[in-house]
Amino acid sequence: MQNSDTRPLSGPDFSHIDTWIFDLDNTLYRTSAAMLAQIDDLMGSFISDFLKVDRVEARRIQKGYFRSHGLTLRGLMVEHGLDPQIYVDHLSQLDLSEIQPNPGLADTLNQLPGRKVIYTNAFTGHTRDVMERIGITAHFDAVYDIGDADYVPKPAIESYRRLCGLHGIDPERAAMVEDISRNLEPAAELGMTTVWVRTDTHWGKDVTDTDQIDHVTDDLAVWLQNVAKIA
Repeated sequence: MQNSDTRPLSGPDFSHIDTWIFDLDNTLYRTSAAMLAQIDDLMGSFISDFLKVDRVEARRIQKGYFRSHGLTLRGLMVEHGLDPQIYVDHLSQLDLSEIQPNPGLADTLNQLPGRKVIYTNAFTGHTRDVMERIGITAHFDAVYDIGDADYVPKPAIESYRRLCGLHGIDPERAAMVEDISRNLEPAAELGMTTVWVRTDTHWGKDVTDTDQIDHVTDDLAVWLQNVAKIA
């Protein structure tokens, strides 16, 4: 991935920003109901086979571990000693064909000054495949995925600190863009500017502290275009 412009943004809210940190799924593209159903099915079949439970119980476990551990995979690792690669291999069956190129977003990212980093709870293969399909790979300087975070997912603050350490990010000069509001709380605690991309998902709407959210948008591409204009 090529290096992007590292000039700070101008303007009252963004003059200090030299690094943009983006979530991937449901942030840089919208995950459709069909894709969410496909993910649920793949997770359900894996848990059912791995734990020898029926699909109803598998779904209960899936949702419970997402809430209690931040990621279903993390729950399976902590509670059942799962080798994460087995899970990753199973989820790699996800069909990404409905994800379309977004040249408008790519152009906006190209115009947006500062480093761009993807921080995702997903795994490397999925992240790279999605970036390629959208057409944004060249506009990012780094990817920090669940493996890089030592399988400790958002919103655990130690993973945010690890991200900053690995990539030399000053949190007070960084902005984090994310669709799950609770994942912005550690970012705000570290001093990052926070941007919440609102979606229709119930987990994305779970706002616990609005004081931790600096900016809100329903359309990230349009919002970024407006930000890039002041650069």
